[in-house]
Amino acid sequence: MSVFVERVLQASQASRSLVCVGLDPEPERLPLADVLDFNRSVIDATAGLVAAYKPNLAFYEALGIPGFKALEGTIAHIRSAAPHAVIIGDAKRGDIGPSAQAYAKAMFQVWNFDAITANAWGGKDSLGPLLEDESRGVFVWCRGSNPGSANFQDLQVADAGESRPLYLEVAGSCREWNANGNIGLVAGATVPARIKDIRDISPGMPLLVPGVGAQGGDLAAAVRASVDSNGRLALINSSRGIIYASPNDDFAHAARDAAARLRDAINAVLEQDGQGWS
Repeated sequence: MSVFVERVLQASQASRSLVCVGLDPEPERLPLADVLDFNRSVIDATAGLVAAYKPNLAFYEALGIPGFKALEGTIAHIRSAAPHAVIIGDAKRGDIGPSAQAYAKAMFQVWNFDAITANAWGGKDSLGPLLEDESRGVFVWCRGSNPGSANFQDLQVADAGESRPLYLEVAGSCREWNANGNIGLVAGATVPARIKDIRDISPGMPLLVPGVGAQGGDLAAAVRASVDSNGRLALINSSRGIIYASPNDDFAHAARDAAARLRDAINAVLEQDGQGWS
């Protein structure tokens, strides 16, 4: 078992949870003026209930230098309040050569993320530098949760005289490139049949599953499609459904309740399938 896969499994076991909380701060929706204070409150409220946190860098970059400082403080607070949790930098990076090397340094050495999201549009060259540290994971965007993902990701491509959708070509290639065991795949909860196809082609790889909650993905179907044969190695992400569960001063309490409900609903599916937490 790889170092990164073991890290994901330990985070899930410690919290008895497959939940990942997306930390996507939109200032106009926050009941607090300070982004870092908001994030700290959400993290403190949910720390024992989740396996991972996923700050989306776009929301911090949009705030300029104060946003970067809030991100730095958020990562530090997760390390303190939820040391078991995997921290995923939702960066969707993808480039080649010195640019890819710089991204790897930024994401893993400067920001100290445990894992990031990435695009593989540039092929293996765009992932190579990101994969060098086997303790750090890379979740490759394979099949998105948004309707427009079908524009390209569902296109049929020729493969050994047969055709299959591009997202499965991505999954198959990532499986081949996974020498360090630190590649995962992003598979949207709104398309559980496609998640199942991805899981079948990559049985031992972690899956990051966005699209439940606000995006309306079928939770039970997504859980069953994404977990491995032991009911693990899936991180089910909810962002707006948790952090914006209440627009009022009780937002942290509401976030905790929302995270607990999601964890319990996922665990109920696992229990039904004989894959509960021992």
